[in-house]
Amino acid sequence: MAVYTEIADDELASFIAGYDIGTVLSLKGIAEGVENSNYLLVTDAGPHILTLYEKRVDPDDLPFFIGLMDHLASRGIICPLPVRNREGEALGTLAGRPAAIVTFLQGMWVRRPRADHCFAIGGALAQLHIAGEGFELTRRNALSVDGWRPLFERAADRADEVMPGLAADIAGELDLLEQSWPSSLPHGVIHADLFPDNVFFLHEELSGLIDFYFACNDFLAYDVAVCLNAWCFEADGSLNVTKARALLSGYQKVRPFTPEELAALPLLARGSALRFLLTRLYDWLNVPPGALVAPKDPLEYLRKLRFHRTVKDVSAYGLIL
Repeated sequence: MAVYTEIADDELASFIAGYDIGTVLSLKGIAEGVENSNYLLVTDAGPHILTLYEKRVDPDDLPFFIGLMDHLASRGIICPLPVRNREGEALGTLAGRPAAIVTFLQGMWVRRPRADHCFAIGGALAQLHIAGEGFELTRRNALSVDGWRPLFERAADRADEVMPGLAADIAGELDLLEQSWPSSLPHGVIHADLFPDNVFFLHEELSGLIDFYFACNDFLAYDVAVCLNAWCFEADGSLNVTKARALLSGYQKVRPFTPEELAALPLLARGSALRFLLTRLYDWLNVPPGALVAPKDPLEYLRKLRFHRTVKDVSAYGLIL
């Protein structure tokens, strides 16, 4: 989440007038994240989240995101529900951007995840994968292996400004992953961005999953790899094996891994680390002037990538074969 686009009072009033959610009491920008402009919208009917979709989001993908939240909620996943206007539409236009309002979920994201949080998110991710079955719309993962080199090329000439030798390191990793990436693993709807700030807990219980704007169709185990990287490393760049074991065990309790998924997991974790290294690198080098956004350190994911290069099998993540 972030704020790139400001909203004039009269534009907001006109937009909200099309909904049955009462009168606006306050609107506050949310600075966390990097992708869209997000606001906490409070009306006399309660709090909501207002999102303006920025230029990196393809408007043609928005029906997928909106429909997926409806589908998952109908299958028991606690996630934001799109709010429809009086015309029955969940999407509109505000401040020159596609825009949507979704329901507000109670809870807070955890700044320092523990092993029990990791176990809970593993189970929730598996439930999401199962609940995604039968969703009719599809969206390819534009940030999978075939999208990494074009993204790198947009930042390659300045990568060494972040760290000397970074461009060569990334280029070598791209060569290996493009040659080795799996072609046939269990496939379905994935969240693709289930970081701690996209998971809420309330009274120590997981209370909801948010921010489905990277969701797509891809290998289910790749989503697990994203979570390993996001949840199971310490600030010094070391893997917390206890957390990794908890996350994988929580997932496997709900949806057992196939042998092929377990064999591929170290490579998928490398790919996930490279994906976030590349998007963070691009964002680090291209923060729009005046944007209320906090770019994230790309080198965090270089450290994680280097760890995964040492992994021979999933036992390194604490899972007993």
